[in-house]
Amino acid sequence: MNNTTDFAQFGETRFTGLLDVAIDLTRLNEPGYWVVIGSFEGDWLLLKFKDKSNAAKDFTGTWQGVDIDAWKSSMSKVQYQEAVLALKEHIALGDVYQANICRVLKAEIKETGYDITGLVSLLNTNNPAPYGGVVSVNKTSHQRLTKDIAIASASPELFLKRNGEHISSSPIKGTGRTSADLTEKDRAENVMIVDLVRNDLSQICQTGSVKVPILLEEQLHPGLVHLVSTVQGVLNKQVSWKDIFQATFPPGSVSGAPKISALKLIKELETVNRGPYCGAIGWINTNDDTAEIAVGIRTFWKDNKHLLFGTGAGITWGSEAEAEWDETELKCAKLFEIAANHL
Repeated sequence: MNNTTDFAQFGETRFTGLLDVAIDLTRLNEPGYWVVIGSFEGDWLLLKFKDKSNAAKDFTGTWQGVDIDAWKSSMSKVQYQEAVLALKEHIALGDVYQANICRVLKAEIKETGYDITGLVSLLNTNNPAPYGGVVSVNKTSHQRLTKDIAIASASPELFLKRNGEHISSSPIKGTGRTSADLTEKDRAENVMIVDLVRNDLSQICQTGSVKVPILLEEQLHPGLVHLVSTVQGVLNKQVSWKDIFQATFPPGSVSGAPKISALKLIKELETVNRGPYCGAIGWINTNDDTAEIAVGIRTFWKDNKHLLFGTGAGITWGSEAEAEWDETELKCAKLFEIAANHL
């Protein structure tokens, strides 16, 4: 494969032939193949492609490896635990029931020898993910781009799936090494977020159509087990993608409940913007009203001479600061081991 070619691929669905770049969600009213990247803070990058095809998930590219010790966290262990305790004080006051506290790690890399397709190849081999994907676009391809777009995701979480008037979301809440690690706190947290997602979808779906066909399903992933639920509904007539994102974004599983209060506290307690981490990454086919968009977790992205990655945990009144820090470590441990390999 030619690594200089702009493309995006999710599973075996590949988009090629970059036509346009936009930031306004109303552009999604136009027919076409769109790749969407939404930052947790609400900024959108919309890439319109000419062609959609089926393609194998074999990628080539050089990857020189990132030493595990090279990663620098936006929050130290002490800072993170202090943020957890501060959030629990707000929970005690009734300001919020649950919220995610996250940190972003970055490592310096060289300008050459780190093709995002090489990292994707390592991820596909060692950590296959149901909603993984890659976006690789050179900044010289469009005047609106100020830097290369290089994202490699191993996301296990579905944010939104659309098939005509039907829409669904499958939030993850509850993570452990094995099923035995999952607790009543995890199950209660999952149910909280299911209620939040039901509320989000009810704003854009027909009355009475929002259902929960799957609740607290255990899903196995490399080195992890997750609790996953699915919420689905039937969209109202004439609902636009801007309406859909305004009702549902950012994803409830990585923000909190109530969402507005959680977002306010996240902004106060976290030290840097999350960017595409905890945002949205996926594709929308506005020709036939289909889409599959992942939550931007377990995701690497390049920013000039740095590789970045985010990790976090959901905090409730039952949270223990040490255990929540350990969960953030667990979520990145295997992926950092993979990124340390050479290809």
